[in-house]
This record gives sequence, structure tokens and C-alpha cells, in this order.
Amino acid sequence: MKLGLLTAPFEHSQLTEVAAWASANGFSAMEVACWPSSGGEQRRYAGTSHINVDNLSADQGNEIVGQLADQGIEISGLGYYPNPLHADAEHRAEVIGHLKKVITAAGVMGIKVVNTFVGGDRTLHLDANWERATEIFDPIVKHAQNSGVRLCFENCPMIFSYDEWPGGHNIAYSPRIWRRIFEKWGDAVGMNFDPSHLIWQFIDQTRFIKEFGPHMAHVHAKDVMVDQDGLYENGVMSTGMGWQIPRLCGLGDVDWSDFFSGLYRVGYDGSIIIEHEDRLFEGTDEKVKRGFLLARDVLSPFIK
Repeated sequence: MKLGLLTAPFEHSQLTEVAAWASANGFSAMEVACWPSSGGEQRRYAGTSHINVDNLSADQGNEIVGQLADQGIEISGLGYYPNPLHADAEHRAEVIGHLKKVITAAGVMGIKVVNTFVGGDRTLHLDANWERATEIFDPIVKHAQNSGVRLCFENCPMIFSYDEWPGGHNIAYSPRIWRRIFEKWGDAVGMNFDPSHLIWQFIDQTRFIKEFGPHMAHVHAKDVMVDQDGLYENGVMSTGMGWQIPRLCGLGDVDWSDFFSGLYRVGYDGSIIIEHEDRLFEGTDEKVKRGFLLARDVLSPFIK
């Protein structure tokens, strides 16, 4: 295994600067954020563009990979997390177009994984969203296969704010849908597994890793705290609103010993990428870095 980080919080730093800091502080992998270079994304921890994928040439891609390798950093995957099932067709077309560019760039660079969301229209029921997903993703999955890339979906429900409530912006959050995903596309796709999203849904982590571990091609390390006062006030019908609190590893409710035990048992030996969404460690680069180092110290003993 390799311990790394998702570059999204370093939106004002050059990729080589992030790599230099990461390498100097004990990290050996990075998932590189690849939102459109033109900007426009306003959601927290989104919009960072560390690689401009528009018309990226093989020479440019090889140069980026080489620069990071020279600093001891491997690119675990490219990350772009939009909503391909958005209710607005024009928005869907825009984000799907960029997702295809990210996939093309990964293929050019020899990077085997692109991480994203299935997406979701919060006003539609689950089965209606799934029907749309199969239509939309068939050509995207084929494009990824032709590019030598495995498209990996994260298991995040994307319910953090009221513009995402009540149905969320990503339907790939439960075993029921994950079984459909792998029945539909098989090993052409994978899971970008994040344990924090199981906690507040009360989904058993041990059982989840045992069932879906062989499909996990990329792993995020993020913690979450269930705020018991918030849960008492809002109840489970609020779907996490007001009581699911993203935290850095070791500061929440994820059982990290069980997490690594499960991954080792199913044979996962890839990168563990720390995802930073903890409000207590943001606002300045120094706070963000402190958060990553805290998570590093929690996870490092499990990684050999």
C-alpha cells in the first residue's frame, strides 16, 4: 500500500509544489483533482484544476508523471466529481464532456483510474435515476475501456447541503445499487471506496468490504462523526443533514483497524488517499497541511 492525498484542498498551489510537500512529509501517492481549468464550480472541495486536460498531449502527460515520479510521488488516479445525472440536460452534457476529457487524459498519461460519481437527480426516485444512469454511462464506460482506464465511482450519497436534499446527488451509495453497477458493467468499472459514507447510513463496514472489496480499485481515507445531539434534534428522516460531520482520520467514528483488516483480507494493496473535508482544519494552507499530517500519523502504522 501507499499513503497519499487528494490534491483538491490545495487549489492555489501548483501540482509540483503539492507533490514536493507531500513527498517531504511521508506521502508517496496523490489523486490529482482535474476540474475544468476555466473554473465555475462553487461546491466546497471542488473546482481545483491541477492538470488542464484540454487537448493534453502525450509529451505533456509524460512530463507531469515524470516530474511527480522524480519527487517520489505516484499518481493513484485523476479525480473529477460532478453530477452526470443532473436534472438539467445542458449541465449534464457539460460535465459529461469534461469527464470524457479527463478519461482521455488519463489514458494518454498511462494512469489506470479515473474517479467520479454516478450522480443523481434528487427529485427522482432511485429506479428512475438508475434507468438514466445506464443510458448515460454506457458510452462513457466504453470510452474508458478504449482509453485503457477503469472508471471508478465513489460511494458518497452527496447530501451535505439543502440543495442536495432529500435524494442526494449520487445514487451509488448502497449495496443495492452497487450490485446493479457491477452486474451491468462488471470489471470495466470499479469502486472508489470511502468508509465514512457507511457510518451515518448505518451500513456495516466489515460486511461491505467483504462483499465489494474485490471491486475496490481506489480507496479514500476520510472519517465522519455522528453528532448525537444533531441526530436527536433532526432524526434519521433528515438523511444526515445536521448530524453527519466530516472529520479527518482518527477524529470520527470509522474503525480504522477493521478498515485495514478488511482491505488486507480481500487483497487490496493499492493507494490509500486521504480526503480532507474537515472544517476544523481549513481556512489556511497551514491548517490544511496540519490536518493531512494528523491523518497521516493515524493511518501510517497500518500501511506496509
